[in-house]
Amino acid sequence: MTDRRRGNAGAHRYDASRPGRGVANNSDRLPIGRRVAYWRGRRRMSQQMFADRLGKSKSWVDKVERGVRSLDRVSVLQEIAAVLQIDTAVLFGRDAQPVEVTERAEGVQRIRVALSRYDIPLGRPAGRRPVLPVDRMLREVTHAWTTFQHARYQQVIDLLPDLLTDAQRTQAGDPAAGRVPLVEAYRITASLLVKVGDAELARLAADRAMIAATGDRTLVAAAAVQLGEVLRAAGQARVAKSALLAAAYRIAPPVIEHGTPAELALCGTLLVQAALAAAQYGDEPGAVELIDDAAGMADRVGEGHDHHRTGFGPTAVELARAAVSLELGDARDAISRHEKAVRRGGWRWLPTGHRAAHLVDAAQAYLQAGDPVNAGRVLVDVERTAPAEIRHRPDAREVLAQVARDPYAPEPVIHLAVTLGVG
Repeated sequence: MTDRRRGNAGAHRYDASRPGRGVANNSDRLPIGRRVAYWRGRRRMSQQMFADRLGKSKSWVDKVERGVRSLDRVSVLQEIAAVLQIDTAVLFGRDAQPVEVTERAEGVQRIRVALSRYDIPLGRPAGRRPVLPVDRMLREVTHAWTTFQHARYQQVIDLLPDLLTDAQRTQAGDPAAGRVPLVEAYRITASLLVKVGDAELARLAADRAMIAATGDRTLVAAAAVQLGEVLRAAGQARVAKSALLAAAYRIAPPVIEHGTPAELALCGTLLVQAALAAAQYGDEPGAVELIDDAAGMADRVGEGHDHHRTGFGPTAVELARAAVSLELGDARDAISRHEKAVRRGGWRWLPTGHRAAHLVDAAQAYLQAGDPVNAGRVLVDVERTAPAEIRHRPDAREVLAQVARDPYAPEPVIHLAVTLGVG
């Protein structure tokens, strides 16, 4: 097999799911000159005005902002900070953490506590919270899924601790009917935790979903979607592919043409996840074959559906093809597929979070292909349509930081990077 990981502008792809890769160090931070330029703009000063106040030449300021001239004297940094009316530490990127970062960390800790409770098996009383009937619990889960798919991640983080507790109590009161909302609550939790970068805790949620689903092939297949996401995020691509294919074969109808749309959507989603896992460890033929199989199912499902919260359809498969190409190191093919996919009618039918996640991948592809301008444009689109996708996803924030460090990064990207403290 041709190794397509070579070439493509010699770029190195950041992959948060692989240990030891993509970890920023101090030398990777947004250059001080870019921060000076940003804050000068915020203070509505031209380079000449700024230079006059510092007692320097306009050429000196221009060279500093472009990174041609370094700032290595503390006294000069203090003078610049004073003129810009900021703390000197801000020039080094040591801004206070954005509120959403702190809120996310606190919320994830509450989810951790909820997942660590064993009140039901230990027979402890339910406490003051009422036990919700199954129909009410299903509505609560539906609301949480909708919130997640609209990329309102902080709201989901706030919802999940009580949702998990309530779902466990409902299932204890009605083991048969209550199993569905419990599995769905765990699925949402696993997906959310992958999104915010806590693969270890996500693994616990996915395991709980699989255990709760045992005995129901549809629920097992649905839970396996999140299991695949978790395993890929943890760098266990081969294990992920094996588990995903086992679940896909279990849910696949004997004759594809006779399968229901819901069955095909689950099976196709599992094949897409398996293709991404195959691409992650370099199995290009396997990834392509699996995507092709999923495409045949997608054609039968059609656009505009969301069976089992998969968003599966022809456009989703085309986006997955772009993701596979990027995973294999072919950024230009990923870009080509991205630009065609977003012009499809089915693009607008996909959930906001699905589209935003794809756009972050597209930004990475543009960056890898040596096009920081389009990478920045795509990230600004993400910020406009789904701000939480960048604000709450560590891997998305790293892509933003990479784009912002490029000398040709657009000004809105610099603004966004500084605002979020990701430089």
